[in-house]
Amino acid sequence: MRKIKLVEVRSEIAAGTRGASLGVDALKIASLDKKSNFFTQFDPINVPDANNFLWKGNKHPHAKYIDGVYQVLKNVYSTIESLRLEKKFPIVLAGDHSTAAGTIMGIKAAHPEKRLGVIWIDAHADLHTPYTTPSGNMHGMPLAMVAQLDNLECKVNQPLAETLSYWEKIKKIGGDSPKIDPRDVVFISVRDTEEPEDFLIKKYGIKNFSTAEVRQLGISKVAQEALQTLKDCDQLYISFDVDSLDSSISVGTGTPVPNGLTVEEAIQLNAELIKDKRVCCWEIVEVNPTLDTENTMAEIAFDVLEITTKSLVDNF
Repeated sequence: MRKIKLVEVRSEIAAGTRGASLGVDALKIASLDKKSNFFTQFDPINVPDANNFLWKGNKHPHAKYIDGVYQVLKNVYSTIESLRLEKKFPIVLAGDHSTAAGTIMGIKAAHPEKRLGVIWIDAHADLHTPYTTPSGNMHGMPLAMVAQLDNLECKVNQPLAETLSYWEKIKKIGGDSPKIDPRDVVFISVRDTEEPEDFLIKKYGIKNFSTAEVRQLGISKVAQEALQTLKDCDQLYISFDVDSLDSSISVGTGTPVPNGLTVEEAIQLNAELIKDKRVCCWEIVEVNPTLDTENTMAEIAFDVLEITTKSLVDNF
């Protein structure tokens, strides 16, 4: 039996739109509306965020609030490292996607000898760096952080010296070495990328199952192929961003993108992938109820959360 631990991270500091910090509580409201006892089954850990930095104003145009992001990543990293050392299975409910870097850092720090693979179900590749970002929003950078990539080949920005000092510190959280090899990342439904990210995807041969491929091959085949791509990894981490869903569904998220997954596809995909015995952590991010008058996004996200957790429990 997996010892599941819910980890709540109400950080929204790295998103471009305000409100993702409310996503965790929107999921809880959705569970009440659905008369589910899900949240009574697990005793959650609340990771301290750094959202107070939002009141201070941003001093880092190419890595907004990086001083606060550094703090919250350290908090997430130490929480996840402790849980993995205790052989707990973290299910992470997070706001903006930058905190996934802290999760990966924690998993790796607990078992540095184990090769870690990442399944990234998202509309975005999140491979930007302060040197390449078009927006400066750090929820577009977590995979570059953990792979210790700068992508200077595609440099377009001149980040401030203080920004780069924080960037170097972030890359070293949990040890000064890459936490993952970019080749050990599989994308599913990534469809909104910029040239610097496309450069890295091509350079490292990162597999991306497009939404069309998901339909063509079917969920079980995509899950099988994704897991097979990562066959040499000892541990797997799955991160599910709700903007992987089609923009007609994912209204309650900061960066909706057309041509995404259906709710049914997302549910089946996560439930299938989490059956693999190497999966050691699962995460759902970027629900923003301020963009959604009916809390529909959270209700859909809660269904994904509940069914995926049930699949995890039933298969161990």
